[in-house]
Amino acid sequence: MANLRTAMDSAFWDLNVSSPQTLEGSAKAVPGDPFPLDGARASRALRIQQLFLLGVIPSYNPNSYRYLGSFTHQSLCSDQLPLTDVVKHVLDKSLYSFGLCTQLLLSPSSSIKLSTEGHGEKKARRNKLMLFHKLPYHDITLEAAWPELFVDHKGKYWDVPESISLDMSSLVSKSGFRYHIGVHKNSGHPQAVNSIDDEAPTSLMPGFGAKAAFSYEKSEDLWRQNETRKDIMIQKEKGLFWRPSYDVRLKEPHAAVYGVFGGGCTACFQDGYNPVAVDMRGDEGNSWSSKKRSPFSADFFGSLCYTFQHGKFGELYGDLTWIDARLDICSASTNSAKDPMSSPRINLIFQQQVFLFIP
Repeated sequence: MANLRTAMDSAFWDLNVSSPQTLEGSAKAVPGDPFPLDGARASRALRIQQLFLLGVIPSYNPNSYRYLGSFTHQSLCSDQLPLTDVVKHVLDKSLYSFGLCTQLLLSPSSSIKLSTEGHGEKKARRNKLMLFHKLPYHDITLEAAWPELFVDHKGKYWDVPESISLDMSSLVSKSGFRYHIGVHKNSGHPQAVNSIDDEAPTSLMPGFGAKAAFSYEKSEDLWRQNETRKDIMIQKEKGLFWRPSYDVRLKEPHAAVYGVFGGGCTACFQDGYNPVAVDMRGDEGNSWSSKKRSPFSADFFGSLCYTFQHGKFGELYGDLTWIDARLDICSASTNSAKDPMSSPRINLIFQQQVFLFIP
């Protein structure tokens, strides 16, 4: 069901997607775009918390230009490589990133997160502030970033010099109803990070916008094998031992149908610009400035999913088979062949456990 919720969340500015481009390990999904094909929702936990107490943060940052590659060590293994070249490679700034992040608990229900990081030889740093407050039935999030990193549905990254957003989302009720309200402001020209000639997404243009959406979701089990004490208590020579599933979300074989549908509306106020002045400067990188957003729009969306799981993921090998088929209609109103949201999207996932290695 978590995958289906991205149908609404990806329309807002608070959806974090896992990304190797930052030390924080996340980027923002471009609002209004379909969810990235190979994307996964990023955890709100700090990277250092995800790695327990190691104190070391490994990261892989692909180069902006594909033909230049990224971190490589093949040349370091050459017999003909002089010592000065080895030192030069080790001291190459492009191989390193440095960051500082802190999270402070203001109250039992409020926290603030501050982070800054620098990447390689780039002079600019990424700075971010996030204030998170939990209410009994809502979550409120205030975020500001300079610059903010976005990723579109094709996996291309964009830097927005300044992005500020305030979102309030309700928790899913027992009936399945949920709503989301948000305001955001962008400043500065969106810059491509790993592409050259592509136009920036319309939703990243400078300006102020407000969004509101609602959704209704429902799940129905066709069959489910409930977990019993016999499944997790294993008899050994020395007595009974507790052995739960390796993933609590996969402990029960089942077949189920999930569905979510909803709608939303958007009001945008684009910052002023002068396309003629851009042409006179010969600034080819700002082709996005000729775009205009509609000041008001409304749309509907929906997803339908079938899931089948065999196995309980409690053995070291062959104890999980997973099939997931999902139909997404990201926009019911778009009808342009060039618009990535205009056509329904079918996602098929097949997973088979071969062997689980536990160090």
